[in-house]
Amino acid sequence: MINHLITQKNWQTQLSEAITSVDELLGILKLESLRAEVYVPKHFELRVPRAFVAKMTVGDRNDPLLKQVLPDQREQIKVTGYVSDPLSEQTQNPVKGMLHKYQSRVLLTITGACAIHCRYCFRQHFDYSANMPTADAKENIINYIAAHPEINEVILSGGDPLNVTNRRLFAWLDTLESIPQLTTIRLHTRLPLVIPARLDDALLDRLSQSRCHIVMVIHCNHANEIDALTAEHLQRARTAGITLLNQAVLLAGINDSVEVQTRLSQRLFSAGVLPYYLHVLDKVAGAAHFDSDERSAVELYWSLLAALPGYLVPKLVRELPNRHFKVPVDVYSNA
Repeated sequence: MINHLITQKNWQTQLSEAITSVDELLGILKLESLRAEVYVPKHFELRVPRAFVAKMTVGDRNDPLLKQVLPDQREQIKVTGYVSDPLSEQTQNPVKGMLHKYQSRVLLTITGACAIHCRYCFRQHFDYSANMPTADAKENIINYIAAHPEINEVILSGGDPLNVTNRRLFAWLDTLESIPQLTTIRLHTRLPLVIPARLDDALLDRLSQSRCHIVMVIHCNHANEIDALTAEHLQRARTAGITLLNQAVLLAGINDSVEVQTRLSQRLFSAGVLPYYLHVLDKVAGAAHFDSDERSAVELYWSLLAALPGYLVPKLVRELPNRHFKVPVDVYSNA
């Protein structure tokens, strides 16, 4: 159960008090013996909010939430095919701070910061300093969108777009809502899971007043990430008229079983969230130990079709460089 002394603090205080010390994290969980197995790269250090740590089981070295965030010696192993920019994103930004990979949608990296550092993150090597949209870049983004009438949706990403202040986020919403052709604004975020208080009244009120359809895609990989408090905040977002979807990453030893995926889909649905995508791991350098072979992924998918109603089975996809859509995994050739 989450410590109420943590959750009573506002989200910005919780963000500032996130754990960045491996020794502190292992001490809280009484897992000091794991210290020798930890490797922390300077470019991507440990970061995890205390509210998320409070969902972990003390003394369990195999806790599925811990394994997502604890730096591992295996991150040093160089594996062929696992690269720093697996999706070639840094070649697809026609305007600083904006990626245009999908025909009708553009993605804005409005921040390089996240509340949590997930060890499998495909943007852990991304050069945010060269791709952060400045105040001047907003005009360029508006002009680019206007010159491409096929664009009707903007995805706010990062980093995590909910990592920025309400003032800054609302300024982006004002800018985007002023572009007549846009009908949908989508936010991809992990904050509602790691600091549920981020879904505060001010944010939900502003999103509910948008002239655009607001879609929030949370990144939840395991049912244990959704406790009663998290579910309550997600339901409040749904009541505010926000469409809630989930995309998960298939992670070996964490959520690659039919039992775990079934519980995840059920827990999401009870919190007002529909499963959306189950991603095969992006082949980013340092994350090979999280990968699961495609045949196992396909077998898992077929098992989920038998275990769940169709609306609770996420699409099994992978993302490939220079493809203008998520690529469905061929579930027939490997069946």
